[in-house]
Amino acid sequence: MKAKSFKYWFTQELHEQFGLIREDNSPLLKEWITSNADISETEQKRLEDLRSLLATNAEYWNEEELKMKFIGQLLDLVNLDTPQYRLFYDRPIRANVNGMTLSGTVDMMVSTGFQLPKKPFFCIHEYKQEAKRDNDPKGQLLIEMIAAQTLNQNEFPVYGCYVIGRSWFFVVLIEKQYDYSVAFDASQEDIFQIFKNLRNIKVRIEKQLKTN
Repeated sequence: MKAKSFKYWFTQELHEQFGLIREDNSPLLKEWITSNADISETEQKRLEDLRSLLATNAEYWNEEELKMKFIGQLLDLVNLDTPQYRLFYDRPIRANVNGMTLSGTVDMMVSTGFQLPKKPFFCIHEYKQEAKRDNDPKGQLLIEMIAAQTLNQNEFPVYGCYVIGRSWFFVVLIEKQYDYSVAFDASQEDIFQIFKNLRNIKVRIEKQLKTN
């Protein structure tokens, strides 16, 4: 069986190897990235502080600084940990798809399990700081989502996003169809919609858990 790490995949290869097709204007993606959620005054203040911090430092931070000083703190504010599922950082996953072993470390994922990820729902691919960009972050996220889809036995859509500096892109995968958003700029007012999209992940996961 052939094996290939997540970090070496390009989007075109996923079309060719796995028959992926982009579904333009996906209703599921549109519903997700226009979702609404209440934001308290405390959360709004914290989001504004994070937005200002990112606006000042996005072009200078390295990958670890971006993760620790912004992405991790934003995810802590969303609070994706519950007794049924939790947020995992830097965890390896492996799946066999179409005669190929897919494996690698996912930067961040929301999955069932309390010690080891079991059924992933949502993957975050934190890529490069703004000054560096190579390879294909969308392709790398999508291959992680294909592996996650296999692990959850294709029972529900897989959600994801990849981050390049201040830019967040949201992605959905249903069977062989995927779609992705335009960039949301977390150093601008978009940070509030990014927060709503992340919070809405909890709603979608809990809905799936009730129906499975």
